[in-house]
Amino acid sequence: MAAGLREQGVTHVVMEASGVYTEPVYYALAERDFEQVAVINPAHAKALKGHKTDAKDALRLAELFECGLLRGSYIPPQELKDLRDLTRYRVKTVQARTAEIQRLAKALESAGIKLDSVVSELTGKSARLMIEALIDGERRGRVLADLAIGRMRTAGKLADLSAALVGRFTDHHAVLCRLHLDRITLFNAAVAGLEQKIAVKVTPYQRELELLKSIHGFGDAVAQAWLAEIGHMSAGKRSHGRTGNAGAYIKPMLVQAAWPAIKTQGRLQARYHKLVRRFGGPKNRAAVKKAILAIAHTLLKIAYQVLSSGRPYEDLGADFYTKRESPGQRRAYLLRQLEKLSPGCTITITPAEAA
Repeated sequence: MAAGLREQGVTHVVMEASGVYTEPVYYALAERDFEQVAVINPAHAKALKGHKTDAKDALRLAELFECGLLRGSYIPPQELKDLRDLTRYRVKTVQARTAEIQRLAKALESAGIKLDSVVSELTGKSARLMIEALIDGERRGRVLADLAIGRMRTAGKLADLSAALVGRFTDHHAVLCRLHLDRITLFNAAVAGLEQKIAVKVTPYQRELELLKSIHGFGDAVAQAWLAEIGHMSAGKRSHGRTGNAGAYIKPMLVQAAWPAIKTQGRLQARYHKLVRRFGGPKNRAAVKKAILAIAHTLLKIAYQVLSSGRPYEDLGADFYTKRESPGQRRAYLLRQLEKLSPGCTITITPAEAA
């Protein structure tokens, strides 16, 4: 098909996005020497009125594209597409592991074992040793608690563990927990394997990764997901701050980055507290959620600016908003607004004493 189009003198190709079915056609055409191959979001090209056919749709797309009324969607180059597949599969695998850990917690809860009320992670070393011992037949709470290691071996913790590990753990619960632990082990190995493959894929983008990791909250996983999902594309500017439906993979990663970002003293933390107060206070869960989404959106714009400028992120300081909202700053802002409303005029403020 690509060769036939070139023989006909075609220089530009436009097609409507149709999910995964678009990919083989797009990349096959992209390998040829067309001036442009564009994939159009169906929402940007309204359907024809009357009887709808593929031929009519194709003609309409060609006419709109020729007139410059359509803009192609961002399609990553093949190397970033490969990275995107891996990072997305890592997300799915981590989600599956989390679901399996929740099933393990449910099995223990049904047996009256309150281990998750004492330990922070059911998959931690101490907790795993205790669960393995339960599966092997040990039922004495004090003996199980004595398997704790490290900071878990304080007198208070051991007493809490001893009480939490006494329940009605049966052979059936042992079978369930064995299945869950084996599945978690498989998921751990899968995630580790994906991490290695992703590390190889991002090797050509070390400079961009280091720039992204200079942003508060951005670790390896978030920076890699950014490059895979967005690459060097603009974060976009809109007249409102609502979060759209797109970004099913990058949005959760940005929210994940927002939580540690607000724990670091600086502008982002100050912005978070300011927004929480505006939305209803820290005790209002909806206010906290809205503020975190706003911080995630701020991180999106910061990441784009960092990559565009090529300079690491420099925090503006925890007093950024205090300085900006000082009387002097407020007065200067209002003067600029008045001058915009009165072109050619100079606004001056005369003290009352001099009047």
